[in-house]
Amino acid sequence: MRKILTISLALILVLSAVLLAESDKKLGTAGAQALRIPVGSRGTSMGGTVVANSYGVDALYWNPAGAAMQQGTEVMLSHLDYFADMDVEYAAITTNIEGFGTLGASVKVLSVGDILKTSWDDEQGDAGEYFNPSVSVIGLSYARQFTDRVSFGFTAAFINQKVDLATAKGVVFDFGFGYNPQWQGLRFGVVIKNLGPSMRFDGPGFQFNVIPDDNDPNSAAKTVRKQSTNFELPSSIQLGAAWDLLNTNELHSMEVTGLFQANNFSNDEFKGGVEYAYNDIFFLRGGYIASQQDNYIYGASLGAGLKVSLGETSNIAFDYSWVDNEFFDAHSYFTVKFAF
Repeated sequence: MRKILTISLALILVLSAVLLAESDKKLGTAGAQALRIPVGSRGTSMGGTVVANSYGVDALYWNPAGAAMQQGTEVMLSHLDYFADMDVEYAAITTNIEGFGTLGASVKVLSVGDILKTSWDDEQGDAGEYFNPSVSVIGLSYARQFTDRVSFGFTAAFINQKVDLATAKGVVFDFGFGYNPQWQGLRFGVVIKNLGPSMRFDGPGFQFNVIPDDNDPNSAAKTVRKQSTNFELPSSIQLGAAWDLLNTNELHSMEVTGLFQANNFSNDEFKGGVEYAYNDIFFLRGGYIASQQDNYIYGASLGAGLKVSLGETSNIAFDYSWVDNEFFDAHSYFTVKFAF
């Protein structure tokens, strides 16, 4: 087990060096940007800083290693009112198997909405045809405690992007570690997100008929097929820390979180967050994201939560978050979680 841990940590360091190199020179070149859309109200209300302190089903997106620290089964449903009338739906489930680890599954769907179809022959869309672009991400996760201080998790996901008659399919992987030094309420987390091969669009939308010689009435039409160029995935590495300032108080807790995110597709990001909890029932949260990138759209975030006990081992939680956006309406996340 210790050998596996050492190899995994070495892999993290090697991949980190690759991702950190010249990240600002690829601004705007990555595709599959739906992978970057966060899910869940708790993490988004804290500025996306919960890499070190996300647990159970909520951890599948932020750091799958956090799923190792749950008992029983958890279910999560989340809805995001995205900008430009787009919606993001997310559903996930995790279950702990004693002696084996935690298994999880998740589905995220981005729906762009109806768009009027136009073409070279119908530039105004007079035919009245519409199409609805969408992106689906289906993931399977596994997490396990190496020791009482170290946890590991990974997610393998299938991506399907569809724009009318063109589709792009691919696979993506997340790898995460969690470390609890068991000192003064500190926790640390590392996660590499969205590693995978390049993708490209294909499908019948790239086929069209042409007449080789317009001046020859007998010239037969031929089918020509074009090919789109490949695009990279928006990979990143995130280094996070969480500190419970009141870790000796059973009634109140106040966690302060920080995160550094190095991207292969844009400038680096610096994030901070805070969560106050009263008796593990009422929650108030806030966060902020900063970047040196010009015209960066995100900044402050706020949220709140309520957990209701349904028995000795079951509960239901309701969470909401508000995320500011510089150029569009603010994002609103609504999340429900069940534990049993």
